[in-house]
Amino acid sequence: MSNLVLARLQFAATTVYHFFFVPLTLGLSVLVAIMETMYVKKGDEIYRKMAKFWGTLFVINFAMGVVTGLVQEFQFGMNWSEYSRFMGDIFGVPLAIEALLAFFMESVFLGAWIFGWDKLSKKAHAVVIWLVAIGSNLSALWILIANSYMQHPVGYRLEAAPGTLLGVRAVLVNFFAVLTNPHVWLQWPHVFFASLTTAGFFILGISAYHLLRNRDVEFFSESMKIGVRAALIGSILVVLIGHFQAQWLVKHQPMKMAAAEALWEDSGDPAGLSLFAWIDEANQRNTVDIKFPGLLSFLAYNRFSGSLKGIKTLEMEQAQAWASMKAQFPSLAKLPDPPSFVPPVTWNYWSFRLMVGLGLLMLLFALWGFVVCRKGDFVNARGFLRWLPLMLFAPYLANTFGWLLAELGRQPWVVYGLLPVNIAVSPNVSTGAVAFSLVMYVLIYALLMIADVYLLAYYGKKGPEAVAAK
Repeated sequence: MSNLVLARLQFAATTVYHFFFVPLTLGLSVLVAIMETMYVKKGDEIYRKMAKFWGTLFVINFAMGVVTGLVQEFQFGMNWSEYSRFMGDIFGVPLAIEALLAFFMESVFLGAWIFGWDKLSKKAHAVVIWLVAIGSNLSALWILIANSYMQHPVGYRLEAAPGTLLGVRAVLVNFFAVLTNPHVWLQWPHVFFASLTTAGFFILGISAYHLLRNRDVEFFSESMKIGVRAALIGSILVVLIGHFQAQWLVKHQPMKMAAAEALWEDSGDPAGLSLFAWIDEANQRNTVDIKFPGLLSFLAYNRFSGSLKGIKTLEMEQAQAWASMKAQFPSLAKLPDPPSFVPPVTWNYWSFRLMVGLGLLMLLFALWGFVVCRKGDFVNARGFLRWLPLMLFAPYLANTFGWLLAELGRQPWVVYGLLPVNIAVSPNVSTGAVAFSLVMYVLIYALLMIADVYLLAYYGKKGPEAVAAK
């Protein structure tokens, strides 16, 4: 197996592990802050217990996110040195701000929140958890600003870089353009509301577990009300923003959208949305493709008319654009072209469908929960409660498939249209070193994930009184 493949697998493994825990951190921090604010406003002790109970689970989850996130940053220099040389001037700025501002902010105030229950006033303590929530989500924003440059590069100038392998690098010329990158302001809200949905279903799943056993009925009924509202608001806005993202992709990353639809040929007008396809990537065709007429046109243009370019057309366009890039910078001519300008279609196609399918399923359950909430009797809604412990896993899977689509759909580019993955990898790191570190990362992260899930399950099952007594 090549050094490139191993490096990609290693970064994919750490990213999936990391992003498995991040959404709960982002969403649950906000909900815990809301719970504590309700305690300050109403003076009801139940909201203090809620903040402490769900806050304990938040802290456990936060620790895992930190451990997996730190390792990712080192990989840019170790496994992807040519990538770092190419765009380090741009990529490093938002990451530095994220670490020095947002991460330090959330970490410091989280410590104050954990140890300040009996040392700070109620209002001051509530302000602290809001600062944790703001810091966590600002951290995500800065990371997504960096990622959005990779998806849609803006605010840069290409210039010659003699003495480097690529012979060219991207230089930051407009930081404001990087901050206002339109990709950021679709991606970040999508991630935020997906995180809110994740936290909502996390609360619903654990609360349902206790209500099915008639434990702490008042406490978990109140928790369910917050969980239902978070899940409903989050899932509605995730679907809505996802629709806008799809329209953005049609304009700016048409290959990703074509791969998500396994659309090999130009669609024609109107364009049908693929419901099921049996994909033959080797021959660039679908042996089976069942479509819903006009629905892809609606997804792309808000009307039931309009055509989309297919993978084959876009492949030729990307090859021509890369040839122009090499003509502009002759130092790139000596480097190998990408093996293909087509991303892994099967992975993108099914990641898109699983993400959307799980998102719609969560929306239906959130609406069901809203109806139950209006009736005000969760204990007797046994049919609804029985499904919720299983539905707890739905947002985790949807988040993972969504992230796979975001990153795999960009291939073969590590910076879209500018830098192919195959020339971004470190040239002097041995295959054995990458293979060894890949195995070690996977094993260590697997053990950490087991520990994290065990602790979440252990304290989640114990209930509020046991957590308050520790």
